Amino acid sequence: MSLLPEKANELKQIIHDHLIKMDIHGKIRDVLTETVQGDGHHKQCLLSEEDFMHALQRRGIVNDVMKDLHFTNMYNSHTEADSVNKSATHFMDQNITQLKTANIGQLKRQLYLQVVGGKAFLEQLQEPEPLPGQVCSTFTLHVHFRNQRFRSKPIPCACEPDIQEGFLLEIHRDGPGDASKMADATTMLSICDPVHMVLIKTDTSGDTTLVSSYFLDWRTVLSAPNGKISVSAELLGVGAEAKVPAGVLNLKLELYPPLTETLSPDVVTMQKSLERQKTAEKERLFLVYAKQWWQEFLDIRPSNKSKLVKIFAQDENGVNRPVCSYVRVLRAGRLLESPRQAARFVSLLAQERAPVVGGGVRQEQWASMMVFLCRNKGDCEDHATLLCSLLLGFGLDAYVCVGTKVKNIPHTWVMTCGTDGSITFWESFTAHRYLHRPIDPDAPSMILQPKPVHPYQTLGCVFNHKIFLANCQVSDAVERCVFDFTDGSRWKAMSEEAVRSVCDPGFNTSLPPTPPLCSSSLVPNEASNQLELEMRYLLSEHRKDLGLATVWDDHLSYLLSAALSAYELERCAGVSYGNEEFQDAVRRAVPDGHTFKAFPINFLHCNARRAFATCLRSPFCEEIVCCRGDHVRLAVRVRVFGYPESACAVWIMFACKYRSVL
Repeated sequence: MSLLPEKANELKQIIHDHLIKMDIHGKIRDVLTETVQGDGHHKQCLLSEEDFMHALQRRGIVNDVMKDLHFTNMYNSHTEADSVNKSATHFMDQNITQLKTANIGQLKRQLYLQVVGGKAFLEQLQEPEPLPGQVCSTFTLHVHFRNQRFRSKPIPCACEPDIQEGFLLEIHRDGPGDASKMADATTMLSICDPVHMVLIKTDTSGDTTLVSSYFLDWRTVLSAPNGKISVSAELLGVGAEAKVPAGVLNLKLELYPPLTETLSPDVVTMQKSLERQKTAEKERLFLVYAKQWWQEFLDIRPSNKSKLVKIFAQDENGVNRPVCSYVRVLRAGRLLESPRQAARFVSLLAQERAPVVGGGVRQEQWASMMVFLCRNKGDCEDHATLLCSLLLGFGLDAYVCVGTKVKNIPHTWVMTCGTDGSITFWESFTAHRYLHRPIDPDAPSMILQPKPVHPYQTLGCVFNHKIFLANCQVSDAVERCVFDFTDGSRWKAMSEEAVRSVCDPGFNTSLPPTPPLCSSSLVPNEASNQLELEMRYLLSEHRKDLGLATVWDDHLSYLLSAALSAYELERCAGVSYGNEEFQDAVRRAVPDGHTFKAFPINFLHCNARRAFATCLRSPFCEEIVCCRGDHVRLAVRVRVFGYPESACAVWIMFACKYRSVL
């Protein structure tokens, strides 16, 4: 039985948390020391894996590891999706010796990254010290390395946070057929992928804030005498505070199995220096080319200077990068099934502009993809680049558009070009799609021109991971744009080779690596039941404060499920279905002479009190919740739909029926 790829990270995290909790590394070291010292023949020959595993079993370490791992109890529902989860977890019920033997048989080199506390997080001095049992703000450390992602347990925020975590990162070769071979020191020296560490702060209301985005060059461990090294990583702030220290994390790096021959520190230093020089030269040459290209663009027409042509953008660390480097071909595996579902997923990530101290012009900050996914919120540029990356992964010809929308507000959205020449705009905030119908400025005045249905006004440039095109048409109005990218009189293109030299990870070592999407940790059925119980309680208490009794109609509540499912499908696929059956079921459930009212609403979170307070701001919902009359029956239904990265669409519907009085 094989383990599904989308469940691998989740299972690794569960096992990782359990092993850290029981201090497995300390126990293994103790057993190893006793075995080597106790058996004399081991002084003459190497300790085999079989001897070591027998020693672990004699001490009961294996039984201790497996005793508290109850994977089969994690999923209680009986849906088809859950049956897949259960089949994956049964794999973990095998004997741990078999699992370890299988892993070692792959001969993979692994890097053990251990976080042993933090210090100097001075901003946390302003945080009030929580009382026992009180909910407080927390730190969560996210780690990404070569298509592997991990997350630490939430740690209470403090000036010296007690972060005690360990992450086992696999170092594999890139060549075809070589991924399963043991990477030697020379091979690992050529692997320039950093360990991307993102520290997120979550406050008591569940709101997330980016504390720091740090790239760790782990290759210093290659020159450590015993394959172990301690590092103090100084984390810097983000945005306007990108040069201000945010805190320090104490790290320990260790290679498993250790190298037989380590590299000289000078060799490691020289390799890093050569990579930096090579990258700096490519960036310099691209900057020279971009300046020349921009001047040629201005020479075409002086009015081009006012168009929104964005070649560079600052990331969260204040580093200027070409905008094409923010887009990647991103495949979601089985986590997303279609381009429209990908658009729905991106729209569920919250909107937030980059924070700025003081007033003035909006501060633009393009977050790297890992940061955006860890925070689960960002501005229009973050949403657009992620959606474009996902659409490229689904095989579409997708581009990010930079321009303005209504009221001349700068905006970023996505565009796809069909093989039939059709142009479709995708709004990443809402997942709405608009078919572009251009206006013919040369058509006779008596001919009716199509009216634009999209909110976009002007378009300055479009780009993806390979192509950058600036709009050099007479008018940059979207409704007048002709999207024939092969026409050099309408679109000025940058050299694809120049773009690739600074935007392709294979050519540029300074680019942040592209993270994979993680499956949701949310169990939709359990979350739906819990949130519905909380909403019922809040509604009953609210009516009690008004001196009103609450009588529930469970059958009517169940009927509302069909409507909520149809709403989410319509948001996902753009088609509406099931409305006739729902209306017919409601007519049968509401007796003659009774009135039925319902109020649906959509949220991006599972906080019951926040959701209920928002619902009461609507006069339609308040009319239902505070309904007075004869034979009043109330109903509420909650459906939580899970998406990757723990994003969720929460649908709530309140309803009531009562006897009409003339």
